[in-house]
Amino acid sequence: MKVLVTGGAGFIGSHLVERLLATGHGVTVLDDLSTGKLENLPHAGDVELVTGDVADLGAVATAAKGVDAVVHLAAVASVAASVLDPLGTSRTNLTGSLTVFQAAAAAGVKRLVYASSASVYGDPETVPLSEDAPKRPLSPYAVDKLAGEHYLAHFHRTGRLDTAAFRFFNVYGPRQDPSSPYSGVISIFMERSIRRQPLTIFGDGQQTRDFVYVADVVDVLARAVEESTETATGSPEALTPMNLGRGEAVSLLELIDTIGSVVGGAAPAVTFEPARSGDIRHSLADVSALALRYGRPATTLSDGLTATLAATLVG
Repeated sequence: MKVLVTGGAGFIGSHLVERLLATGHGVTVLDDLSTGKLENLPHAGDVELVTGDVADLGAVATAAKGVDAVVHLAAVASVAASVLDPLGTSRTNLTGSLTVFQAAAAAGVKRLVYASSASVYGDPETVPLSEDAPKRPLSPYAVDKLAGEHYLAHFHRTGRLDTAAFRFFNVYGPRQDPSSPYSGVISIFMERSIRRQPLTIFGDGQQTRDFVYVADVVDVLARAVEESTETATGSPEALTPMNLGRGEAVSLLELIDTIGSVVGGAAPAVTFEPARSGDIRHSLADVSALALRYGRPATTLSDGLTATLAATLVG
């Protein structure tokens, strides 16, 4: 099978590329390299790289030619950036997604897997969050991701694409650049702990997140590429995106303690700043549907952090 991975030089995408190559698939990567890096692709000689923008129909059509499946990961994955520049980020996050869907359908692609986001739920009143929980997007990024889900459902219902979609919770692991403005809290806290630099928490540290290790995410994505949906393409049933988290709530204070245990040495100082407007208090996935279909993500936070640290020190 030949698979196109948009954003394939990025954090999650590069891990997926490695996994697909290891299992014998051909891989094309479409990436504008704005945040992705060629060094994330150690097997670049085995990959067809198309340098281009997902909102450019010509570039996407070129990349999609002759592929059997598409995994659409390319995004400006930043709530803050979307608030500052909703029009600019929407070009990638919404127009880019629709462009990928249309180009894939026109190319006769058999399977499309879409990366959505837990941000579509907004700040929930209760957790854990099942897939049918209310959608209350609080940022342009979340609005774009939710709109992408609806566009994808349209392509599925009309028989133009066989599809799957996943709402990513807090993904972490090697190659998550702590210097990037789009980076997650784990990569930032990990780097600062290694350097014995102080950590900053916005709020009281009791806010919780559902952290899922990148290898577990990639395992699900790779399996989703290779299967077909239970209902036939064109079924009138609406596509239901699936939560992709570990199903475990971890507070930021617990995260700091676990990072400290993994890194060792003296614990870094922690400073507390006022909570930021729009920050979500609690986020936790109900992973019942995921566990039933793919199994529950197996990597514990401690094991995932240990692997991340090892890769960071080697790098």
